[in-house]
Amino acid sequence: MVSLHGAQHRVIPDRIEAGTFLVAAAITHGHVRLRDVDPTHLTAVLNALRKSGLRLTVGSNTVDAAWVRPLTSLSIKTRVYPGFPTDMQAQWMALMAVTPGKCVIEEDIFENRFLHAQELLRMSARIETRGARAHVEGGARLSGCPLMVSDLRAGAALVLAGLAARGKTTVLRVYHLDRGYERMEKKLRALGAHIRRVPQ
Repeated sequence: MVSLHGAQHRVIPDRIEAGTFLVAAAITHGHVRLRDVDPTHLTAVLNALRKSGLRLTVGSNTVDAAWVRPLTSLSIKTRVYPGFPTDMQAQWMALMAVTPGKCVIEEDIFENRFLHAQELLRMSARIETRGARAHVEGGARLSGCPLMVSDLRAGAALVLAGLAARGKTTVLRVYHLDRGYERMEKKLRALGAHIRRVPQ
């Protein structure tokens, strides 16, 4: 029989939350500095953002992301860690919807994980889904409208799209977001976003 004993453990940073805020900098043409992150957990996301043209400065536990020039479209395929995370696929689609050029987003982990594409289409995005692939014709000027969240990561993508859209965007069923983001709207507001949570 094994007896248990006390121990100390430090919870690792959330790489998906970190990646979401990096995409927020890209989609809003802004600047974000992340602290207390582990960049080694974000290699695939950082590589994709860098290839697209986002300026990144990476420290041992910090990442600075700054939009300094128009981004270019980039195709991705989700993979198990350390590949591009399936939990960043929806946020990437939102970014590619406003980035000039054409790309393909291939979902290789989960089936039927493009529900957010239908909501992005309502904002005037140009996306066509075919099985496990989404073909995105970027450069769209998104327009704000009421949106319905289907799951956690789709919700994050719709919030990001709303930040980039003209007009007012209302995101419904945000309780999905609370499963993976702590006070997301407050953090975005602290970065300068015009966002607030209202009772439904």
